[in-house]
Amino acid sequence: MQGFGELEAALMELLWKRGTPTTVREALSELHWHRELAYTTVMTVIDTLYRKGWLTREPDGRAYRYLPSMTRDQYVAQTMHEALVDSGDRVEALTHFVGKMTMDEAAALREALSSYERRISGR
Repeated sequence: MQGFGELEAALMELLWKRGTPTTVREALSELHWHRELAYTTVMTVIDTLYRKGWLTREPDGRAYRYLPSMTRDQYVAQTMHEALVDSGDRVEALTHFVGKMTMDEAAALREALSSYERRISGR
């Protein structure tokens, strides 16, 4: 998976935070950016995200309302999985990843693994 560009990332973050279908004009009015952005720039980037499958859209008069096609957590999980697949040595990559965790994060990982194991074993 290719990462987002700077404006793509800002728009995805905005849409994830909003959590409701959003027009280009609404996104432009809420987007805090380091320079003034044109409506057409935001529209082009949102359309690109839609064509890449990152957004869904629904008609709203002559415009569209856009919504992320996955949650932020799903995106992060997919990115982590793809990084693991791309690593040369999965065990080594996981060992380094776990080594950077806090105790709370390690406990959450343990619980997630236990839950997953129960679910796939049918218990």
